Amino acid sequence: MLRAVWVASFCLVLLLISGCRQSPPSFNSVDITGAQGYGTDFRLTDHTGKPRTMADFRGKVVAIFFGFTFCPDVCPTTLSEMRQVLQQLGPDSKKLQVLFITVDPKRDTPELLARYVSSFNPTFLGLYGDEAATAKVTKDFKIISRVVAGKTADTYTVDHTAGILFFDTQGRLRLMAPYGLPADKLAADIEKLF
Repeated sequence: MLRAVWVASFCLVLLLISGCRQSPPSFNSVDITGAQGYGTDFRLTDHTGKPRTMADFRGKVVAIFFGFTFCPDVCPTTLSEMRQVLQQLGPDSKKLQVLFITVDPKRDTPELLARYVSSFNPTFLGLYGDEAATAKVTKDFKIISRVVAGKTADTYTVDHTAGILFFDTQGRLRLMAPYGLPADKLAADIEKLF
């Protein structure tokens, strides 16, 4: 009889413990935690001239967006959304670093990147490299970019992947947010990564 009571008690405890387990967070973005083949680091220069790698941002959630300053729609829309995200996060916005990596190193000079990203938020950093570094980082992070000729040699545009990659505070790739995901949904995802 005592054995039956002990077994029943043990089963009840296991049931209670299993009911208390936290389920993994659900995200509005695509959860790509553990995805293989994505880049985890880069060696680029920020718009102030400082060399940068992912290690510089350890302890913060990092949002990486690839684009170019002459982009007519996707890039300014995305950076505007990220500005709204910072506003929604309030004091926690200090735990987020937004990085804008140019896919147009020919035209996006450090000075132009500085003016461009700062116009959205002074904490945003524009990153650039030469053509070889740009090709490497886009390949490493599975970003597609392709130059589309314009009417003149200087009026070309660049088609590019429009999602935002999010890394957690330990530098692990966690999320891919599709273009157009509203700021409140992005902010909710970021809060789960702090």
